[in-house]
Amino acid sequence: MASMLEFRTPGYNPYAVKYSPYYDSRLAVAASANYGIVGNGRLFVLGLGPAGIQVEKAFDTNDALYDLAWSEINENQLVVACGDGSLKLFDLTSGGDFPVMNFSEHKREAFSVCWNPITKDSFISSSWDGTIKIWSPSRPTSLKTLPVGNCTYSACFSPTNPSIISCVSSDSHIRIFDLRTPVSAKYHLTTIIPAHGAPPPPQQQQQQQGVSIGGSAPSEILTHDWNKYRDTVLATGGVDRVVRTFDLRNPAAGPASVLLGHEYAVRRLAWSPHASDVLATASYDMTVRVWSDGSSSSMPPPQHQQGTQLGVMNRHSEFATGVDWCLFGSGGWLASAGWDQRVLVWDAHTLLRGGGG
Repeated sequence: MASMLEFRTPGYNPYAVKYSPYYDSRLAVAASANYGIVGNGRLFVLGLGPAGIQVEKAFDTNDALYDLAWSEINENQLVVACGDGSLKLFDLTSGGDFPVMNFSEHKREAFSVCWNPITKDSFISSSWDGTIKIWSPSRPTSLKTLPVGNCTYSACFSPTNPSIISCVSSDSHIRIFDLRTPVSAKYHLTTIIPAHGAPPPPQQQQQQQGVSIGGSAPSEILTHDWNKYRDTVLATGGVDRVVRTFDLRNPAAGPASVLLGHEYAVRRLAWSPHASDVLATASYDMTVRVWSDGSSSSMPPPQHQQGTQLGVMNRHSEFATGVDWCLFGSGGWLASAGWDQRVLVWDAHTLLRGGGG
């Protein structure tokens, strides 16, 4: 694969990489010393230019960084999720190296952050303390807390509805909250889907690589994302190596599609902003893979179809922990990050043409 840019993060192991929603040439990386087990963190803001990838700004934190989100209202601001449970808002134009806001309510590690893409006036965080918190970037205290009850690895806003929040957690369930419902109604919880539940028809059970396409033993879900074109569809991935998509219009049906191929846990996934059926995954098997969930096929789908792996990028030499799509351009640029202290920027089209990893 010829078109690949590389940036190294010496002494820091990346956990997340995100493209700026404003510039196709800017991305940020949340990284931690000592694999995030003990020690400090560093936020890298990187610029892509003729000389390759350069650091535009770096911020150090006292604790590990596990995730980041760009502000949707200020192109120079971004928020990070920290191992001490805090969230920190940094501004690239501020003179110092300190955050412009600190948010400290979580009792355990803060593991994900997501900015509201519609109203743009709030962001959410999820934590190992079993809660999701909703924040305003201008207030130090949270606007609302949603109890999940167990380690919550990932929380997202719906890409089309500012009142709908999803999360996945260690108990193998997807939860959907609707902030328009009365708070007395289960803290806005409207849907709960067992990601590993068996779909109804037994004839749909298939076996591949020892994984049942139907029900399987519950295991931790580490990541999820909403489809950008079909706003009732989301994908999950986690410890059992399987990526599943679900349609919230029929949650009892089980997975709409199943993507098999990763050899270890799926750590991060992201739907393409350019194609309704394409997503990318990063895994502890050191690969980043690009998939089709099969939904664009002209054939009528079976009840639970198997997705197609379009390509594998295997240039990382440690756990691949982050992946994100560039919103701009021809639709193929991806950034990936791994515990090998490397950030790679590459064109997925080279995979799709069979260019290999």
